[in-house]
Amino acid sequence: MTNTENGLTLVLGGTGKTGRRVVERLEALDVPVRMGSRSASPAFDWADEATWAPVLRDVGNVYLSYYPDLAAPGAPEAIAAFTAKAVEAGVRRVVLLSGRGEPEARECEGIVQASGLAWTIVRASWFAQNFSEDYLLDPVRAGEVVLPAGDVPEPFVDADDIADVAVAALTQDGHTGETYEVTGPRALTFAEAVAEIGRAADREIAFVPVSADDYAAALKEHGLPGEVIGFLTYLFTTVLDGRNARPADGVRRALGRAPRDFAEYAREAAATGIWKESE
Repeated sequence: MTNTENGLTLVLGGTGKTGRRVVERLEALDVPVRMGSRSASPAFDWADEATWAPVLRDVGNVYLSYYPDLAAPGAPEAIAAFTAKAVEAGVRRVVLLSGRGEPEARECEGIVQASGLAWTIVRASWFAQNFSEDYLLDPVRAGEVVLPAGDVPEPFVDADDIADVAVAALTQDGHTGETYEVTGPRALTFAEAVAEIGRAADREIAFVPVSADDYAAALKEHGLPGEVIGFLTYLFTTVLDGRNARPADGVRRALGRAPRDFAEYAREAAATGIWKESE
């Protein structure tokens, strides 16, 4: 039994790493989708509450992805305000993309769970696609990844797995009230992940560990805003402390299959040419 008859499905962050994939999968299932982004029409902006009501009109289900992250300042207040508007608008189901090991994200999960909406939590580990679709792409291309990450392993999760779990929760019965911790099948240090990428791309890519202070100083030199620097430093110094090193079974519980391995992700990404050496 499915829930595709429940009106439009709103996908917040519809142009992002997971949102784009969720949209593609829903459209392939002929599920009516509304994109939630600043470039869509109607536009959606987390910083402008006046944009929220128009995108919630005629919506039954929501994929709730908060930008920049549920660990960012102000996230709980925004999630509380948005879910209240969703209830007012007649939304019935919400699938929240959450972060593994983030106390602030747990607070946001609690807000969603107490909202009165049918909910599913997708609690994700570090995205593999951060190396190919985000801030680590340029360093990989340049041949040197410098991070304040030591020997603590992380079970990197593939964004395709996140999207598959989210779409199952949005379109099928049996996922309400579930919290799925989604990870890859094995944990790798960042140095090991970079080495996997190098093998897949058939080139030398160095991993250089640095202190958090040196990393923050380098980000500042590159012109990143203070709040972004603070957030990235927080992730590496607080969340990446070993609390998330153990792989979890969320993908298998939700989908009945194993999660994709990082090596498979690296091979497929390398085949696109995304990691060719920068000029």
